[in-house]
Amino acid sequence: MPRPFDFLSSRTAQILTAALVIQAALLYGFSRKENVPQVQPLSKFPQEFAGWRLAHEGQMDQATLDVLRADDVLTRTYLGNGGYANLFIAFFKSQRAGQAPHSPKNCLPGSGWVPEVSDRIPIALPDGSAILVNRYIVQKGEDRSLVLYWYQSHNRVIASEYTAKAYVVADAIRYNRTDTALVRIVVTVPRGDSRTANELAQAFVKAAFPVIKQALPA
Repeated sequence: MPRPFDFLSSRTAQILTAALVIQAALLYGFSRKENVPQVQPLSKFPQEFAGWRLAHEGQMDQATLDVLRADDVLTRTYLGNGGYANLFIAFFKSQRAGQAPHSPKNCLPGSGWVPEVSDRIPIALPDGSAILVNRYIVQKGEDRSLVLYWYQSHNRVIASEYTAKAYVVADAIRYNRTDTALVRIVVTVPRGDSRTANELAQAFVKAAFPVIKQALPA
């Protein structure tokens, strides 16, 4: 004779139960008033660090800012190691109202840049750890650039935008936060020398990452 609630041991019931639990957790996480972190404006980001110094302070037009919908933006060019590196950071305090980073993977082709190389590379940091970042080599006319970018939140560096979105849900449930940042570095590829560009970009990441980590909320 079947015992009461035996149906709960079936795989179908377990899957349905798990789905209901996840749905309830998501509803709970996104219905609470969000814990928005307090951070200093990116304009206070250091102009000099680890042998690199500010060469140019960039400005974004209002139309671009309206599309980006970030809460704070930094766009600067630094000089060091015999070359220039452009640093772009877009910080989002919350993603609950539809604000979210725009992937360079989609934005670059829309601006006329044609990708030649698309992969992910590990970069060893001065403290002995390593981060995995996206790497693109793009071309527009005779100009070629090397692009490194990643998503950063809660001291995590994430290359995959899908993994980053999954963390948004997890962080909303666990910490009641959905803040994140897109970090992008661009260097020019001189005379087709992608190796030199790659070395310069990685040198900049190694120097800048500790400062970026301090500038963004943990």
